[in-house]
Amino acid sequence: MRASVTMAEPSMQASTHPARATWAASHALLVDPIRIMIANGYRLFGEALAELLTAVPGFAVVGHASDGESAFWLARQTLPAIVLLDLNTSRQPEHLVRQLLQLVPTPRVIILSVNADPSFAKQMLALGAHGYLHKAISRQDLVLAIYQIAESRRTVTLVDSSPDPADAPVGPLTEREREVLALVARALSNRQIATKLNITEGTVKRHLRNIFGKLGAASRIDAVNKAGISWAESSDIRQV
Repeated sequence: MRASVTMAEPSMQASTHPARATWAASHALLVDPIRIMIANGYRLFGEALAELLTAVPGFAVVGHASDGESAFWLARQTLPAIVLLDLNTSRQPEHLVRQLLQLVPTPRVIILSVNADPSFAKQMLALGAHGYLHKAISRQDLVLAIYQIAESRRTVTLVDSSPDPADAPVGPLTEREREVLALVARALSNRQIATKLNITEGTVKRHLRNIFGKLGAASRIDAVNKAGISWAESSDIRQV
């Protein structure tokens, strides 16, 4: 019996998510649709994920595969920009990641997993995966991670962990911290942010530590969401 493979026509269906204009939704209007393929061993979960992503402006879900062999075949047929790979799809996920990364054009592989061990996440990223996301993340975090990975060669890691609140800075974000975070929302690296703002890379890292502490954020994406940084704000950064 052949494993389940579903191919879909790209969709630009409008989002039905509540109204606040987020960075992702605003930015989607400025780029071509991001072709996404889903590989998940549980058909119901895969179909639900496909439905969720189809409703996001700028996303085009091109297919869903339920095992490793069909995932590789489907990726060859549909040429996705992003492969969302659930580790339950294959008994040899490392081998499947290597196979996918040999395709031309090469898709960006994002791992979905319930394993929150940072060392395991690093192991998967070392294979060449572009992202490692814990299944406990929110819809907003997933959407923003896909946008950021699709637009840059940076990797995104979100595991189910919380920062130590001891000695965390308190109070609202300063104007400079919001400028740094707005550039983070545009997927700029620490070095690029430093160049943009004419500060050192070490200063950028210090600002990020303070931002994470004030917001109780576990990641760059989490900080952007908690601060409510919009695409308009991230585009309005002056060179200083």
